[in-house]
Amino acid sequence: MITASLQNYRITPRKVRLVADMIRGKSVAEAKTILTHASKKARHPIHELIDSAVANAAHNFKIDKTNLYVKEIRVDQGYVLKRSIPMSRGSAFPMKKRTSHVSIVLAPRAEKIAKKAKSAKAPAAKK
Repeated sequence: MITASLQNYRITPRKVRLVADMIRGKSVAEAKTILTHASKKARHPIHELIDSAVANAAHNFKIDKTNLYVKEIRVDQGYVLKRSIPMSRGSAFPMKKRTSHVSIVLAPRAEKIAKKAKSAKAPAAKK
C-alpha cells in the first residue's frame, strides 16, 4: 500500500471531507483534474498530498503512476485550538479552531483478467 499523510492542517475536517469525497475511488490523473478545477480551499494540500503519494510509489515501490487510483482517503479531526473573542459587556466567547489529519492510500488498479463468460446454457424462450 502506498500512503501519504498530512497532519494538523488548519481547516475543519468537515470542509476537507467535501473535497476528499470528490476524489475517492478515482484514478490519480482524474483526481488531479478534479482538484485543479474545484473551488474549495482544501484542494491545494490534497493535490500536493496526491503528488507526495505518487512520488512514494515511484521511489519506494517502483510502481508506474499511470495505473494508480485513490483506494482510500480519510479525514480525521486533529487537535482543537481554543481561543476566545470579546463579546458584549466584557464577556469572552469561546471559539474553536479545528485542524484536520488527512491520510491517503493509493493502489495499482488490477487489470481485468477476463470477463465472466456467459454460460453456454441460455434460458429457453417460452413459446
